[in-house]
This record gives sequence, structure tokens and C-alpha cells, in this order.
Amino acid sequence: MRQRRTGKTMSGRDMDRGHLAVVVGAGRSGLAAARLLADRGARVRLLDRNPAALSDAEVRDLASCGVETILGPHEPGHFRGAVRVVPSPGMPVAQLLPLLSDLGGAGPEVLAEMELAFRCLGNEPLVAVTGTSGKTTTTSLAAAMLESAGMTVFLGGNIGTPLSEHVLSGKRVDALVLEVSSFQLQTCTSFRPQVGVLLNVSPNHQDYHKDMAEYVDAKFRLFLRQMPRDRAVFGPGLETLVAGYPVRARKIFFRDEGRFPESRLLGVHNRLNAEAAWQACRPLGLDLRDAERAVAAFAPLPHRLETVGSLGGVGYVNDSKCTTVSSLEVALRSFDVPVHLLCGGKFKGGDLPGLRDLVRERVRDVALFGDGREHFERAWDGVASMTWHPDMEGAFARAASLARPGDVVLLAPATASFDLYDNYKERGEHFRRLVRERADAAGGSGAAEGKAC
Repeated sequence: MRQRRTGKTMSGRDMDRGHLAVVVGAGRSGLAAARLLADRGARVRLLDRNPAALSDAEVRDLASCGVETILGPHEPGHFRGAVRVVPSPGMPVAQLLPLLSDLGGAGPEVLAEMELAFRCLGNEPLVAVTGTSGKTTTTSLAAAMLESAGMTVFLGGNIGTPLSEHVLSGKRVDALVLEVSSFQLQTCTSFRPQVGVLLNVSPNHQDYHKDMAEYVDAKFRLFLRQMPRDRAVFGPGLETLVAGYPVRARKIFFRDEGRFPESRLLGVHNRLNAEAAWQACRPLGLDLRDAERAVAAFAPLPHRLETVGSLGGVGYVNDSKCTTVSSLEVALRSFDVPVHLLCGGKFKGGDLPGLRDLVRERVRDVALFGDGREHFERAWDGVASMTWHPDMEGAFARAASLARPGDVVLLAPATASFDLYDNYKERGEHFRRLVRERADAAGGSGAAEGKAC
């Protein structure tokens, strides 16, 4: 990855004042980065390939803040003279580098929006959580625990609100709690949380990263700048992997201690998520009683093993956020009743054959939909009854027709949603809608939104 350090680090008031910074991507994080750079004195150019990414009013508003906007295909000339380039988390660095290859010299520094904002922070304590699965739940639990103790918390990063928005707000909080992705970490150089958490690592984003090694290296950048007085929290089974990286912080390996028996969250993995959040927040002075109270009150997050209804004794569970094979394994292990499984979408890689025994044990039938059918059919041939449908409506109808009282119809796609939907949330909302329509068709009898199964 091409990165250049300019000799001095940006401070909260001076980001190479007057020099050009280019932000790639006009999503929420890109807009926040552009505004932050402009606020700190840089000349800012915002790029987005989509000609309709911004309205005329939004372009005018950005111009009033000193941000130049260019919509349409990226060209090398757009980056000429830039000191810094801030790419969208969704843009692989490998796609960006060819645009910078002819600029001469060391080229501009490439850095994530999160890295940019971090350089403008004060001394607020920072907890950062990453991993292949469980990031959002663990991050949200950590914030809930701290808030239960009466602390003010900024919850953001990959979970929704960019860190740059917090910096621009000028507000001070007792703690920052961030979800961070491999996309963000890949272009972080000075980012340093007081507490870093790596929940787990399994094959993911093989459509984004060059290989598994690059993906794992990105995850471990979370601990790159930590000092011995900081804390690095790791999930079960990561000891050997951690030993291969120079982690200087105090290492904590957590496991399920049964510490939070009162919880509305399904599955062993959520007990581990609660333990991870507790271990992350302890250094900030959190009391166990406050943590217990937060876990007991914590509701399952949307699209994450979310029970959306029970019809005729059949439970309907929305796990649309299940975008990886490892997440599918976690979902299936959360049930000890027959499962009617909905899978399919843009496959990101992973060991589907490794789930053959689990599928044989827990899945009564598989209704595939959308793209990726060949991966599932090849991996699970002879293990479970499988059908394929061009859309979720057909797959849902098949699963619902076969389900019997006591069974579960589970949406756990193990894929990205981009074949049929804009994102996993849209996919999950479609599943919810299908459940509601089935309840309406049955006269509403038996529908119980949120009932645990």
C-alpha cells in the first residue's frame, strides 16, 4: 500500500493548511471527512463515480464550505497535487493505487476517515472493536455498559456515525466506542485505542482483500500503535494467531464465564460478545453490576438473529446481517430445533463444505435464492434437501410451507446482499415484510412480533 508521511502529523487546527486533500466517495464517511478537512484548513476535492451521488443543493452546500465536488469517473488528474487521499471504506486500495501511480515522488498519503479524525481527537478514552462477526453487537453492548454506569459515550465508526462527525461537533464525552472494519484499518497508521478488541477471525471479504493474509494483517493494525499500558482483548482460539504479531499492549484472552445469565440475546456467541464488552470496559472503571444491568436490558439488534414473529408455532428469525460462512455457523448453533434455512446472494468466500455435518444435524431443508447457488449446491450436495428460487419470495414460500410447529424459518444468507438488494438491512426488511404478509393472510392469528423462540 502506498502511504507517505509528510514529516508532521496533522493537529486539530492544522491539516497542512492550504494543501490539497482528495476524498473518494460521497457517502456519509466521505462527506464527514471532506467537511473535517475543510474545517481544518485544507483545500478539499470530493470525488464520487456516481453522477447522481449528490443533489445540486448538496453540491452548493459543500462549495460554501470550501469543498470542490467532481462526480463521474475518476481520473489520475483529479489526484494531482494532493497531499492526502481519503478513500471510501468500500473502495479497495488496490483500485485506488493505479490512479496515483503516475503522480511522481512518494505520492499522497492514503488514510482512512477514521485515521483522519483520530488525529484531531483530544484525550478521550477510546475503545475499538473489530472481528469477522459480532462487532456491532459487542460495540453496542460496550456503549450500553458505560452508559449504564452514567458515562457519556460516542458510539460510531463502522456502526454508523463517522468519527469525523464527533470531531466536528466539538462535544466531549467520557468515552469513545468504535466499531472498526478491515477496510478502515487497512489505511490506518497512527490510530491507537486504549482498548482494542479482536473478537474472531475467519475468511471474509475475499472479494475486497487480495488474500486472507492481507485481511488478517488489516485486523491486527488495530494493535499496531498500542503501548504496554493499553489493553488488547482477544476472543477464544486466537492465541496462536496473536503470537505471530507484535502486540505490545497487555493481552487478555476472554472466554464465556457465564457472567451474564440474564440476557435476551440468543446463542453462545452473544455470551462471548457480552464478555468481550465487559473486558473492554473494565479499564474505564466499569462496575460489574452496571454491566449486568446493561446486558439484561439489551435488546437484540435488527437483522442479527432477530425473532420477528411466531406463526402457528413456527418461529421466524431474521439474521440478514449473516454475510459470512462463519456467521452462518454461529446462527445454526443458536438453535436446537429443526431449521428451514434461507441462503443465497453474493458469495464472499468461506468453508461451506466445513458446515456439512452441522447442516445435516440442524437443517431440515435449504431454500436458496438469488446468486451464489452453485457454491451451496456443490458444498452441501446430499446433505440436505435444497431448492433454488430467483428471489426471496419463492424461497420464503417454500420454507414456510414445510415448517411445522416447533421449527424455525431462518434467514441467514451467508452472503452479501448486492445481487438483489442495496444492503443487508433492505434484505432483512423484505424478510420481515414477508412474515407480516403471511400473518395477514392467516388473519393475524398467531403473529407475535418479537416473541422468543
